[in-house]
Amino acid sequence: MHSKFPVTHLKTSVAVAPSSLILFKSDFCKFICCQFNSSERRLRFKLVGQSLGDRWKLKDIDAKAVQERVNSWLSKTQNLLNEVSLPLVKSGHSGKPDPGKALDAPELEEIFVTEQTIHSSTPNGILSLAAIVSIEQFSRMNGLTGYKMQKIFKALVAESIYNDARNLVEYCCFRFLSRDNSAIHPCLKEPAFQQLIFITMLAWENPYHKEDSEKPSLRGKLVGEEAFVRIAPAISGMADHSTAHNLFRALAGNEQGITLGLWLTYVDELLKVHEGRKSYQIREFPKLSEEKILCIGSSRKRPVLKWENNMAWPGKVILTDKALYFEAVGLAGQKDPIRFDLTRKGVRVEKTKVGPLGYVLFDSAVSISSGPKSETWVLEFVDLGGDSRRDVWHAFINEVISLHKFICEFGPEDNDQSTFQVYGAQKGKERAIISAINSIARLQALQFMRKLLDDPIKLVQFSFLQKAPYGDIVYQTLAVNYWGGPLVKKVTMAEYQPAQGGRPSDELLENRNHVFDIDGSVYLQKWMRSPSWISTASVNFWKNSSTKQGVVLSKDLVVADITLVERAAITCKEKCQVVEKTQATIDAAMLQGIPSNIDLFKELILPLTMAAKNFGKLRRWEEPHLTISFLAFAYSVIFRNLLPYVFPMTLMVLAAGMLTLKGLKEQGRLGRSFGKVTIRDQPPSNTIQKIIAVKDAMRDVENYLQNLNVTLLKFRTIILSGHPQITTEVALVLLASATILLIVPFKYVAAFLLFDLFTRELEFRREMVKRFITFLKDRWDTVPAAPVVVLPFEYNESTPTNQKEKDNDKQSKE
Repeated sequence: MHSKFPVTHLKTSVAVAPSSLILFKSDFCKFICCQFNSSERRLRFKLVGQSLGDRWKLKDIDAKAVQERVNSWLSKTQNLLNEVSLPLVKSGHSGKPDPGKALDAPELEEIFVTEQTIHSSTPNGILSLAAIVSIEQFSRMNGLTGYKMQKIFKALVAESIYNDARNLVEYCCFRFLSRDNSAIHPCLKEPAFQQLIFITMLAWENPYHKEDSEKPSLRGKLVGEEAFVRIAPAISGMADHSTAHNLFRALAGNEQGITLGLWLTYVDELLKVHEGRKSYQIREFPKLSEEKILCIGSSRKRPVLKWENNMAWPGKVILTDKALYFEAVGLAGQKDPIRFDLTRKGVRVEKTKVGPLGYVLFDSAVSISSGPKSETWVLEFVDLGGDSRRDVWHAFINEVISLHKFICEFGPEDNDQSTFQVYGAQKGKERAIISAINSIARLQALQFMRKLLDDPIKLVQFSFLQKAPYGDIVYQTLAVNYWGGPLVKKVTMAEYQPAQGGRPSDELLENRNHVFDIDGSVYLQKWMRSPSWISTASVNFWKNSSTKQGVVLSKDLVVADITLVERAAITCKEKCQVVEKTQATIDAAMLQGIPSNIDLFKELILPLTMAAKNFGKLRRWEEPHLTISFLAFAYSVIFRNLLPYVFPMTLMVLAAGMLTLKGLKEQGRLGRSFGKVTIRDQPPSNTIQKIIAVKDAMRDVENYLQNLNVTLLKFRTIILSGHPQITTEVALVLLASATILLIVPFKYVAAFLLFDLFTRELEFRREMVKRFITFLKDRWDTVPAAPVVVLPFEYNESTPTNQKEKDNDKQSKE
């Protein structure tokens, strides 16, 4: 019998009725999205086609059931006509749906689904409604029924993998997606497919029926990060594994997940970006046929300024996959565009500040240069709403630069004939460029949606991996993905040139010297020119990369397992999270204000302060029994020749103490507040008091630096014989000390120093020590400081003109 999706208890059937609402023809499917209200986007869609493989018999048809179904269709048709005609009668409504209301979550009750053919009961539970819809729809898009797909999947995998319904959802979805290799999936233009992907993410996240009465509605449904990171990168152009988690954070914001409306908006904006690029290529710059225009920066409200010699020239900025163009606007009209090649080595882009007459006032510019002696472009992206526009363009330009660095370091050389020995390797560079283009398109879409992270670099793949921990390993997996392929011709010794550091032996021709993708694609060792290939992390990663458990549909799509790129990206994400947590603790420790930092410093050195105070008590014999015990222990160590063991024993005691505290903390016996540093906040003060406090603190710092500099200058005088008599005296003292250390055993010297240290405060030595300290102080005061010469300031070309005039006026007044 036919079953509509919102029915909770669905009956299974193997055959597909000929009168099914969803029919199929091999390699053909058409989406029709029925819109019932001008103010709402409905999830009604049909897949129209023809089934040539299914057979049915008249005796198997229940006449009563067919009559009931026909009556139901007639009723739905009448309702459909009423709902369609209703907006035409109402005034004040347009035929175009309201974007805001169109994003409201429609009900699954309005999705027309064919007869359920899969078995909803599984060993791990009953399939959820979203899982049933996803499996049935993608099965028919593959030209089969859900039941047949279920049987095929059961024959392909082990029982443990088959019992997990999430794997079946992946298999049906990934099998359809593997049929297309375009830069962006063509089915994304269909609203029905966009909604089906959202349902698939819900199905992957919750493949089993959890509640007794599951509501057949997408309203309030949220897609979590794990499901988004798994499904979204599988669709061409939607996301990549390296930055999918950052993309989810940008879309979700402070929410726990992504709603249907947000997902549809993201897809719609992304498609608009790609369509806009086509118009740029045709309408704006037909001369740039060999380059792909990525984005254009020009607006009357938000102009782009190019700074040269403290002068700003407005114009238009064009970013392509190879270069950056600037077309200035002059009094006579637009000038010919100038070009900055982004494929050269050493090119870098940095954020900078600009301003008139040398004053750096506006933090909204970027500087692009290729070396210290090359021309530098300074472009200001005026944005009255903040610096997000500059940050986004910085990410755009940096992504193109990082792309060509990646190609130069991890790809084969341009004229390398070995690329013809690996099928598809000639298109590896094109695949890398397409990946960067899609990354920039996604960032543009997020910019239009106002869904950006604090650092847009995290949303573009090559720029993010350039500085991310474990990024080199992800680079390697991407290189294998782009340039790897089946080996067409066996490499001979004459054609093969080993990479740097390789061994020219017969082993180089063996397969184990190359790296392989999960689908068997080979990446030649000759192309491993990057030093990162010989790192320990790289060796360990590729040593364990051959294990696979699931169904490999392509190098990008693996069911019940993960690809090499995904595996490296997961490790990179975990390491990035560790770095972010560490940086968060550092940021929390960065207190504002000098008094607060002084209090924190005092609190941190409190253990050392307490140890020094206790040692001072021992030295002053405030508790004689403790002092005698300490001296007895110290002299025992000295005269029993145990000094070499003091430092190792200290390290052992420290390590034992740390491990003990670790064990107690894991047991929860130290409390949650253990290890936290607590200080008192400063009393409230007004602005004048804060200025006075800062001034006093700066004066104290200045006095401390002055005293320190005087001490260093006196040492310089003694060493460089600025005062010959004192230099002679210090040299004689050093020679005498060296002689004593050479003649007298060290244990006697240590015993004498310990005796001197613990008897300075006793009455029979107190006066003698004071006289000796006074003598040293008097001699130190007689040491002159080395002379210091202050030369006048020299102006250079970078010094602002107004600064020179101020200094000249000041000198003339003096």
